[in-house]
Amino acid sequence: MNPPRYKIVFDGQLMPEASLEMVKTNLARLFKSDLARIDSLFSGTPVALKRDLGEGEAEQYLTALQRAGAKVRKELDQAASLSLVPTEAETVQAEQVKQAAAPHMTCPKCGHEQAKAAECSACGIIIEKYLARQAQLTEAAPAPAAVATAASPYAPPQANVAEQLPQYSELKVLGVSGRIGRVRYLGWLMAMTLCFIPIMLIGTGIAAMSSTLAILALGIVSIAAVVIGIFIGVQRLHDIGWSGWLLLVHLIPVVGSVFALLMLIIPGTQGVNRYGPPPPPNSTAVKILAWLFLLVPVTGIIAAIALPQYQGYVERAAEYQER
Repeated sequence: MNPPRYKIVFDGQLMPEASLEMVKTNLARLFKSDLARIDSLFSGTPVALKRDLGEGEAEQYLTALQRAGAKVRKELDQAASLSLVPTEAETVQAEQVKQAAAPHMTCPKCGHEQAKAAECSACGIIIEKYLARQAQLTEAAPAPAAVATAASPYAPPQANVAEQLPQYSELKVLGVSGRIGRVRYLGWLMAMTLCFIPIMLIGTGIAAMSSTLAILALGIVSIAAVVIGIFIGVQRLHDIGWSGWLLLVHLIPVVGSVFALLMLIIPGTQGVNRYGPPPPPNSTAVKILAWLFLLVPVTGIIAAIALPQYQGYVERAAEYQER
């Protein structure tokens, strides 16, 4: 035997100490309805607010409505009567009918199908604003080129706005811009040494003759050698990624010698750095000059060791012959 079903009946009466406006407001909030429909419940005609309820559900509704100020009662649901709130089956059926009758639409962005609305329930766009934006982009776009596929309006710009840097930096001895590597740094120092040694020797010889013009020329050549050495050193520091002002470290005793050695050891930055592209590959002449620069101190050390030994050998041979 099926358990009895109940309904909640209301005939417009109020609970003690409850005002009419307060009860109407509470019922409108509970049933999520407007006040016009709530007013119809106070005509004096009994109305079934909820039907087809089990005993537990009916007690819950009864308690909630009485707290809201409505004097309701629980009765056996033996026949259908007027109800403000439909049963669950009626609600599902009404929703299905509503969805079937409502016009459908397809989202222009994601293709989601839904009932016609101002907003897509899938991607969240506002349909009207999206279509207006698409129309603006279409009007502002240039004439399409003959391509196989159309470009997306959300694709990144294809214009090349970055500065085009050359593959290698430009080589120039007279300047502090650009970069040179370790091998070219040694080669240029050797080339500068080979150029200035003969000039310095000739100038020194002429200056010994107390010629004012020769002394002035010797001073100019010395200054030129120092300036070119600074240019080359700054470009070598740029290749490492350091500021050219660090060349002043050479003026510090002992530390300057260590820093000069670091400039010969530390490799340059791979690729472009803040001072420009990398230097071009080293030529054969540069490599030969770099090796010569390294051989000069080695040769000097060997000579410094061998010459005293040779001189001692010559002296001992002369003494032996005198005997």
